[in-house]
Amino acid sequence: MKLSVYRESSVFGDLKAEWNELLHHSTSDIIFCTWEWQSAWWEVYQAGTLFVVTCRTDEGRLVGIGSWFIELKDGERVVRTIGCVDVTDYVDIIAHKDYVAEVETHLAAALAEHRDTFDRINLCNIPEASATLANVPDKLKAHGFNVEVVFQEVCPVINLPAEWEDYLANLDKKQRHEIRRKVRRAESEAELQWYIVDSSRNFDEEVERFLSLMRASHPEKALFLDDPKNMAFFRRIATMTYQCGWLKLSFLVINGVASAAYFDFDYNGRILVYNSGLLPDENAQLSGGIVLLSYNIRHAIESKKTVFDFLRGNEIYKYRMGGQDTMVYKLKAQLASTS
Repeated sequence: MKLSVYRESSVFGDLKAEWNELLHHSTSDIIFCTWEWQSAWWEVYQAGTLFVVTCRTDEGRLVGIGSWFIELKDGERVVRTIGCVDVTDYVDIIAHKDYVAEVETHLAAALAEHRDTFDRINLCNIPEASATLANVPDKLKAHGFNVEVVFQEVCPVINLPAEWEDYLANLDKKQRHEIRRKVRRAESEAELQWYIVDSSRNFDEEVERFLSLMRASHPEKALFLDDPKNMAFFRRIATMTYQCGWLKLSFLVINGVASAAYFDFDYNGRILVYNSGLLPDENAQLSGGIVLLSYNIRHAIESKKTVFDFLRGNEIYKYRMGGQDTMVYKLKAQLASTS
């Protein structure tokens, strides 16, 4: 197997034609590992020095990518995964499903070979089912690294049933009643319009409408969007994912006012709830956020999606809607001689 190390951003142009093809045949086919997400994140943030490692078979087939960079932080040079950590929920090594062991072995060897260029490794947001967590620690230990796998955060998910009524039946009785009551009240007391943005609408205007709702919904979100890089990333990833057919940008209009919105992704049979916006004082008694979320879950079920993923964070509403925890972890490593 042939290894190549890329230090320049031209890597994304070089690998564009092959990246997603590999991803679709990998064990980590998640939207945050796509060429679109990874290249957009790097173009906007450029948080250090690129350290992208590729694995090819002797015939030249791309079968593995370690999509990494080295960040200088507090005097330490730290290997991180592109996308880590704030605006990305899952990331992982990309390994073709038929070459997982070989890719892991060679990527661990590449880290050992280039150990003089960094002080430690901190790979975030690795899903609990990832082969990386099961196999890579021992491969790094064989090269003299001390390795620790650390719990990072929860990602509540709903495994979707075939029918909306089955979903409701799986909820706590009180919450089932609350969802029905809130939807019924909103539909009876106001004029509602629910829609997912498509080609019939002005996409740029809809994105700006979402960003306004996101900003209005919470001071922390407003502060996040005050950072020009965060705003640039949001606009860029909105356009790229929409063009790929992955973005599900939905709105609930109450009495003519756009009152709630969700910025979700539809990828690989899963709906990923990435962010939201809400006018906190406009028609608050009608629970626009919960009503919109209920409509979106019902639409996901009707569209035969398998999972409704709330992504990172343990906010209470996720559990009230039926979310069950899955975990993400950090893989931390450091040479034993320097620990």
